[in-house]
Parts: sequence; C-alpha cells; structure tokens
Amino acid sequence: MTVSSPVSTGAAATDDTPMTHRQVLEALSGLLLGLFVAVLSSTVVSNALPRILTDLHGGESAYTWVITAALLSLTASTPIWGKLSDLVSKKLLVQIALVIYIVSSALAGLSQNTAELIACRVLQGIGAGGVTALAQICLAAMVPPRERGRYSGYFGAIFALATIGGPLIGGVIVDTSWLGWRWCFYVGIPFSLVAILVLQRTLKLPVVRRKAKIDYLGATVITGAVSLLMIWITLAGKNYPWLSWQTFAMVGGGLLLGALAVLVERRAAEPIIPPALFRHRTVVLAATASVLVGVGMYGATTFLSQYFQLAREKSPTMAGLMTLPMILGLAVSSTVAGRLITRYGRWKGYLVAGTFLLAVGFGLLGTVRDDTSYGLLSLYMALTGIGLGLTMQNLVLAVQNTVPRHELGAASSVVTFFRTMGGAMGVSALGALMTDRVGRYLTENLAAAGVPSGGAVGGGEIPDLHKLPAPLVPLVTDAFGHGVGVVFLMAAPFALLAFLVVLFIHEAPLKTGAEA
Repeated sequence: MTVSSPVSTGAAATDDTPMTHRQVLEALSGLLLGLFVAVLSSTVVSNALPRILTDLHGGESAYTWVITAALLSLTASTPIWGKLSDLVSKKLLVQIALVIYIVSSALAGLSQNTAELIACRVLQGIGAGGVTALAQICLAAMVPPRERGRYSGYFGAIFALATIGGPLIGGVIVDTSWLGWRWCFYVGIPFSLVAILVLQRTLKLPVVRRKAKIDYLGATVITGAVSLLMIWITLAGKNYPWLSWQTFAMVGGGLLLGALAVLVERRAAEPIIPPALFRHRTVVLAATASVLVGVGMYGATTFLSQYFQLAREKSPTMAGLMTLPMILGLAVSSTVAGRLITRYGRWKGYLVAGTFLLAVGFGLLGTVRDDTSYGLLSLYMALTGIGLGLTMQNLVLAVQNTVPRHELGAASSVVTFFRTMGGAMGVSALGALMTDRVGRYLTENLAAAGVPSGGAVGGGEIPDLHKLPAPLVPLVTDAFGHGVGVVFLMAAPFALLAFLVVLFIHEAPLKTGAEA
C-alpha cells in the first residue's frame, strides 16, 4: 500500500529555526501526559493484580500473562509505530495510539474473566507501545542530541511519577469499596482524552511529503516471530517441559520466522526494521543492552508488588508506598544525569555506572526474605532505581546520536522494541521460576509444620492471606519472600552482562543542531 504524507502546519514546519525552551516544553506537555498514561497502564494494575485475580479466580500463570500480554503486543507493535513515524504524521500516530488505549481500557474494565482481561491487555499494549515509542521520536525531531539530555530527564521523571502514582492509585482504588478494581482501567481514560486535545493544540512537527510503501509482510513476520517465542517462554515449564516437542516446535518456528523476517526486510523498499541500522556498532550494542536491562526493569516492578503484598502482608496502597525508594532513585538520577549530559556532552559514563548499580541492586535484592529489614530493602531498591534512571533514556540517546535524521523513528523504536522484548521474556521466565520455587518452598514449609499440602493454599491460585487460617499465613509469606529473592538473584547476571556490553559502546560527541 502506498501512502502520501501531508505537511503539517506551524512554525516548526515552515523553517529550520530551533525551537525555544518554552516552545519545546509546550509541545512536550501532551507527549509527557501521553507517556504518563502509557506507563500508568502497566503500573496501575501491579499492586491491584492479586486482588483482581482473586476476584476473577486466576492463578500465578494468569498473573504473569496479564503483565506479559501487554508487553508482548507492545514489543511487537513498537517497530511498526517507529517506521510509520518516518512516513506519516507523528502527531496523528500518537493520537491514534491514545484512542486505541482508551477503547482497550474501557473494555478491560468490563472483563468478566481472566481470558477477556488478557485479550484487552493485548490491545492496551498496542496503544501504549505507540505512545512510548513516538514520544521519544517526537522529542528527537524537535531537539538536537546535545540538548536532548535535559528533556530526556523529563521523560525519566514522568516515567518515575507514573511508576509512583500507578501503584498508589491502583492500591487506593482497590482498597476503596465504592470504586473497585475495574477503575484501575478506567482511571487513565480522562488523562488520554486531555493528552489528545493538548497534542492537537501544541505539537507541530514537519512531515516531508513523499510516497512510501508500508511493509505489511515484514510487520506480520516480525510480529509472528516475536509472539511465538514469547508464548513459548511463557508456557514452558508449566504447560509442558522445557525439553519437549512443543519447545522444539515453537522455538524452531520462531527462529524460522526470524530468518524469514531478515530476508523480507532486506528486500522491502521501506523495511519496518531497516537492516542497515545494525551496521552501526552502537545500535547493535545498545539493542543488546536494552534486552538485558528490560529483564530487570519489568521484573522489578512486577515482583516487588507480589513481595510486599504476599510476603509482608501489606495492602495494595502500602505496597505502592514501600517502593518509593526505587522510584525516587530512578526519578532523581534520570533528571540529574540528563542535565549533566546537556552541560558537558558526555554520556557513556552514566551508562556504565547505571548498569553496574543495576547489577549490584538486583544482587542485593536477591538476598531478601519476608523478614528483611525495610531499611536495607530501601537501600537495595534505591540502588536499583538509580541504575535504571542512568540507563534507560541514555541507551536511546546513544542510538539517536548515531543514525541519520531520516532513520530516527526506526532507530529509536528498535531500542524500545528490544527493551520490552527482554522485559516480556524476562517476566515470563522469571514468573515461571517464581511459581516453581514458591510451590516448592510452600510444600517444604507445610511438610515441616505437619500440615497436608493443598486445601486453602492449593490449586496454584494467588492466595488471599486474610482468608487463610492464622497458622498457615507465616508459611505462605516465607515461601513468597524466598521465591521473590530467588527471582531477583537470577535477574542480576542479566544486568551484569548489560554492564559488560556498554563498556564496548563508543562515545561519540553529541551532535548539535547543525549536525543532527
């Protein structure tokens, strides 16, 4: 299909005069609000999920799938959004992504079972993927790399704010009897509507008029390859053994589709993921590091919620409050690093320090149990948050500083694509590990206490601690505390590998307005 890209109006479209700081902030206001909504879509349910799945009679596998479904669709759709942004109006694409989010959120709130909820989460992931990828792309279109650090800091702060606000909002909603968990999905709709209106008024970007072919075949094959591998890693070890004919079929099929995607993209006139991008060493290394960082980033937010509610018997609201050290570490480090990068033009040191602190933070979190001192836990979470804040936005910046301007959209989305792919696979694999370890530790605890396994804590469902007999509660909290510790311990090597990868990234001087 051939599309023609119209030219948008506004000062930014008529000349190459750099935008003032105020103009950039006005244009970013809608993007930041949209980013807040996109991040909120995952964090608002994190503390509410145990209550949601108890109501919908879902188990640990459903817990993982509600998170993974959104990450899977977000991952698969990200390169498509990125490529489309190089062809058509970026503002229109952001608004379409927000509309998808609004519709899917309304449907998710009406879900009657876990299958319906997971299906709606797939749609939410598509919308959130568009907003997340396009926000970075629009920033790159407005601001040269040398000045981009200060604004990337705002993105990090908004990410942290949504991560703080999401669990707290979700926790308050669930704990408020006259609202109920369904409002966890409805709450983002007003923000999305406001974001659409603000973008319509403030975001004005130049769009070059040219005919282009959308690579539908490439999009289909890439989506199929990623989805098949993610479904395999989600189900393996639970629905069938890791070494089984299902594993060979899914992995073989995913690799075959991946090889086919490479052939299709090489022949496509407008490939979704241009193979030429991977001729840049920085792109390859940043994409690899993004996969490894994604494992920990999504795992931290997902499993900390379970830890505080199921290992420390906290309410959803308190679970959100207790993660503040990690979120504040992320917000402060991201903002400060962004300003320092803009002032001095150096960025690699922050990547090295960030991935190192991330590995240390995960290693320390791997030692937690249900009775770990909150003071120590706060220190571990703060180190993890600082590591994430120094790493996430700067991997995108490194790639944007490497590629030509006409490939900014595709290149930016590649980083997000690999980060969310790592996150989805990490949550799935670590979730399977946690299910196995919690079940094993719980069985051991019950046997040691002389209590028959099963009954009130059987069936693989998320337990409601308030409904369990008092003697069973410490056995369950110990099992979950130990299980979450093992999960973080397994995530630490991924962060350590990311540290080793970024050591080989070459630090090129940040481009100025004339060079970008």
